[in-house]
Amino acid sequence: MLYRNYVDGRWVESSSGETFKVTNPANGEELGEVAKSTPEDVDAAVKVAERTFDWWRKYPAARRGEILFRAGEILVRRKDELARLMSMEMGKVLNESRGDVQEGIDMTYYMAGEGRRAFGLTTPSELPDKLAMAVREPVGVVAAITPWNFPLAIPTWKLMPALVLGNTVVFKPSAETPILGTMLVHVLEEAGLPPGVLNLVNGPGSTVGEALIKHPGVALISFTGSNETGRHVAAEAAQTGKRISLELGGKNAIIVLDDANLALAVDGIVWSAFGTTGQRCTAASRIIVQRGVKDRLVKRLVERTSQLRLGDPLEPTTDVGPVINRTQLEKIDRAVQTAKQEGARVLVGGHIAREGEVAKGSFYEPTILDDVAPGMRVAQEEIFGPVTAIIAVDNLEEAIRINNQVAYGLSTSIYTQDVNKAFVAVRDIRTGLVYVNAGTIGAEVHLPFGGMRQTSNGHREAGIAALDVYSEWKTIFVDYSGRLQRAQIDVAEGGAAA
Repeated sequence: MLYRNYVDGRWVESSSGETFKVTNPANGEELGEVAKSTPEDVDAAVKVAERTFDWWRKYPAARRGEILFRAGEILVRRKDELARLMSMEMGKVLNESRGDVQEGIDMTYYMAGEGRRAFGLTTPSELPDKLAMAVREPVGVVAAITPWNFPLAIPTWKLMPALVLGNTVVFKPSAETPILGTMLVHVLEEAGLPPGVLNLVNGPGSTVGEALIKHPGVALISFTGSNETGRHVAAEAAQTGKRISLELGGKNAIIVLDDANLALAVDGIVWSAFGTTGQRCTAASRIIVQRGVKDRLVKRLVERTSQLRLGDPLEPTTDVGPVINRTQLEKIDRAVQTAKQEGARVLVGGHIAREGEVAKGSFYEPTILDDVAPGMRVAQEEIFGPVTAIIAVDNLEEAIRINNQVAYGLSTSIYTQDVNKAFVAVRDIRTGLVYVNAGTIGAEVHLPFGGMRQTSNGHREAGIAALDVYSEWKTIFVDYSGRLQRAQIDVAEGGAAA
């Protein structure tokens, strides 16, 4: 099947006629062909979005929200269909794919409500007979560039707030998961989104993404992906003064103290380290454990991890699906081999899966590394695979210091039954997300999502914080005094109006 671009309300092929193939990472089977866009296709999409913007920003916000509500209803009806497609295209197990779609539903409903809310400000003026207020204005054409690991949820994080606030969008999903991106555009089209408001261009980041971030008609780039690419996006955007919202990598840790509920901690670690095959920016790739409980924790973790089953993500018996492709598979293996060379010890896993049915796909064994020092590459660099590293510490203060001494600052959790230690950790941990007695994954759409340090550029996705990304403030003064009043200086002594 051929999946096309979507420009000005029409499904169109690439101007070059070229396509690229999408395959199932679990078995290599072809899922379809996708239009491979050119810079000319990007230019056409941006120009349509520019032309549509002036009309769409004036479209009543409540009605924009109603379209999103209808899209949410369609997503609910198609949840299982989309989840199965996601498991085939991206590789996450079916229950997690359902969760991905549900997060997209939740975000769509949440942002639909902003069509009747998106509150501004009113405040007393410093002068008499004068109204002072501020309202949100859309920024213009948004370039939404999304990754493959959450192929439906993350696009809704970007598209829904952008659209409900009156922006127009050019959407480029990952070239690894363009089919799910296409399905989301179909949903919005069916919900009644007018032509030209949302446009879809598919293809690799090196050409299509590059053309999009450099296009002078784009006002805002919203990008989720690697730190390396994020830095490039920031540098290019600076050349033309574009706004940018960056959500980049993570090197997340779970801290386990001596007094932790070990059964609960093991549950949280296994889910956070190996859920989505470790392919989450919030995945727990470091376990910082107090020495008094380390041996008992490690014994339980090895037992649980050894029981995890690799396989077809559509099968209910599968615990861990494939990684996205062979390139990523080899990158994960190189990271593990480097860790071993630096002195880390493999307790379980540590190999590409090469036997049985899984040999057809891109599978890596869930891996635990011990004897990891905080300065090792495996303790500092994002792996984006089913690998976690054990780091031993003496106390809470050391654990927090090691947690904070990485370039990233997205998510951290701590397991302790001491409320005082929990609150010290909440205060001193320098990450955008902090969990107490829960894993590092599990964000909720009504709360800000994002990280500190090199994980982001200070913006947040989700919740009302996302509105600040996709809008700008317009301050309005209405003077009904009937005379010239000069702010700051037009007040007589004693406070009376001049």
